[in-house]
Amino acid sequence: MTEAHAPVKLVVLISGRGSNLRAILDAIDAGELSAVVSAVISNRAEAPGLVYARERAIDTLALDARDYPDREAYDQALQGMVDLFHPGLVVLAGFMRILTPGFVRHYAGRLINIHPSLLPEFRGLNTHQRAIEAGADEHGASVHFVTEELDGGPVIAQVHVPVLVEDSPESLAQRVLEQEHHLYVKVIQWIAEGRVTLEDDGPHFDGKPLKTPKQLEAK
Repeated sequence: MTEAHAPVKLVVLISGRGSNLRAILDAIDAGELSAVVSAVISNRAEAPGLVYARERAIDTLALDARDYPDREAYDQALQGMVDLFHPGLVVLAGFMRILTPGFVRHYAGRLINIHPSLLPEFRGLNTHQRAIEAGADEHGASVHFVTEELDGGPVIAQVHVPVLVEDSPESLAQRVLEQEHHLYVKVIQWIAEGRVTLEDDGPHFDGKPLKTPKQLEAK
């Protein structure tokens, strides 16, 4: 980082192992990311990522959907939990729930997600299998602002990963995941620096409309 910036406060939502959470924390430790993870929240109490967060002395919370009558009630409770920490940015890192419109609107411009495909291609699940079955030459990951449209919010940045002849869904997934970590950290740092914002006409980068997603080179 070339300039000092006030760390952006993050609340990270996970459902599983939290590999992107680990990458974010590693980048903070290395001085590559001006952020602090205020809390990690999961819809699964047994999520391994919660264990890791607790080991790092980060506040953790779990919210089981079975305790709520519907998605709206769940998301209202989730919103209340998130707001306890006054985050500058809410980071979805493998959070396997579709969020309600009210929740998304509440965090408009402060809610981002990483998706394992080159959006708008392969929205939804099983992206690596679908990319192989479609005969795609390239696959990758995208970071986008979250809107009410599933995986349809404006894309901030992407990283491309070649699909190899010998690839299985598992091998392709592993190579994409390695690039996800770099991509997510980069975008969060841009937001921390105020370089990326969501305006009425879409995402802006350095004060100008971002007409096409930024393309990062694979590490």
